[in-house]
Formats: sequence, C-alpha cells, structure tokens
Amino acid sequence: MLDTVVRMPCVRAASPARRGPTDAARTSPRCRRERGAATLELTVLFPVLMLLIFGVIQGALFFHGRAVVLAAAEQGVRAGRLDGQPNRAGTAELQARQFLADTGELNNLFELSIVPAVDAERVRLTVTARTVSLLPGMPGPRVSQTAAGPIERFTSRRAP
Repeated sequence: MLDTVVRMPCVRAASPARRGPTDAARTSPRCRRERGAATLELTVLFPVLMLLIFGVIQGALFFHGRAVVLAAAEQGVRAGRLDGQPNRAGTAELQARQFLADTGELNNLFELSIVPAVDAERVRLTVTARTVSLLPGMPGPRVSQTAAGPIERFTSRRAP
C-alpha cells in the first residue's frame, strides 16, 4: 500500500493582537525554512522573463527590417526593369532609397548599402542594412535581401 503524506499549511496567528510567546512554537520548521522563497524565485525568474521579452521584441524588429529591405529591393527592381531607362542601375538604386525615405524606415536602418547589378537581360538589386538593437552599444542584426527581374522589352508580333 502507498503511504500518503499530508502536509499541513503553515499556521500563523490570526491577528497581531493575539500574538504571544507561543506563536513561534506553533509555526512548523518547514514554514521557517520556506520564508522568503517567493522573493528568491522572483529574483531568479524575473531576469529570465525580461530576457525572453527582449528576445521576442528583437526578433520582431529583425523580421520587420527584413521585410522592409525586401520591399525596397523589389521597388527598385520594378523601376529599373522599365523599358527606355537610360541608367537602369541608378534608377533602381534611387527608387529603393526613395521607398525607404517615403516609409520612414531610413531612421530605423543603419549602415544602409544598395548595390544594383544590371546586365543585358536582368536587373538585380541587393539591399543590406542593420536593424535597430535593443541593447545599447551593440549593433543590430544585419539583414540583406536581393530582388531580380528581367528587363522589359517591347517586341512586334507578326501574324501568321
């Protein structure tokens, strides 16, 4: 058979007026050992909880920065692909930078680098930056996204 152990809760005097010399004898040794346990648990767990919260927020800032950088690269490629552009690389870079300025993200991205690459068939734009960091003195994570697309050309279609 299993023996069950029933632990009684710590008993303390009901009111300060009724406390006397026998109250110390009424509290069990277990109660005296556990005094301050909740404070100690909170002291240990609070930094872990704060680290978890800051980690989630930093992760959200990273993914937001990645999405913004990708949108800027795609916007630049769309502008550089258009037919009749004399300077496709300059147009793509300028349009990506303008997108970041219009959305207000130039204040949230550091060490911004926009690198266009244009050949006879394709426009490619790579945007690299650092996002905001929650820890002072430490740089934010680096994000880099590339978008590419074919250059648009109008051709005449001959009827058979």
